[in-house]
Amino acid sequence: MPSFDTVLEPNLVEVKNAVEQTQREIGTRFDFKGSSAAVSLQDKDITVHADSDFQLQQVEDILRNKLAKRNVDVRFLDPGKVEKIGGDKVKQVFRVRSGIATEDAKKIQQLIKGSKLKLQAAIQGDAVRVSGAKRDDLQAAIALIRQQMAQLPLSFTNFRD
Repeated sequence: MPSFDTVLEPNLVEVKNAVEQTQREIGTRFDFKGSSAAVSLQDKDITVHADSDFQLQQVEDILRNKLAKRNVDVRFLDPGKVEKIGGDKVKQVFRVRSGIATEDAKKIQQLIKGSKLKLQAAIQGDAVRVSGAKRDDLQAAIALIRQQMAQLPLSFTNFRD
């Protein structure tokens, strides 16, 4: 029985490389000389430090550009609140999304059930497995999921015939 998995997985190696490139650019740019602007990555959290809100926005733009150049979808970034550290200094934590949230998985499952295609969708941890008898139905399901869940950077793996 043909099937595929719907997953939400960023390329963490490319995310790490983009953070390192951002840090390098911050170190070489003239407008950041003498400032405490920095970017760091721990697990799946990217922490951005800056001297002001404007500088924080500049560092975020650099980070997003570096991610885009490395073919990492910026929809993986989940920005947190801007926090004041002390004085003028601010920080912001960006969480790198990984795994489909339960409510999004349920939406995908309901989407498949309501599509009138002869398919079954099962939530398996942080992925959704879609299986059915016909390969064409599975391809139609992929198109439907991409169209309806455009806010998520989903990928489709483990396609089996």
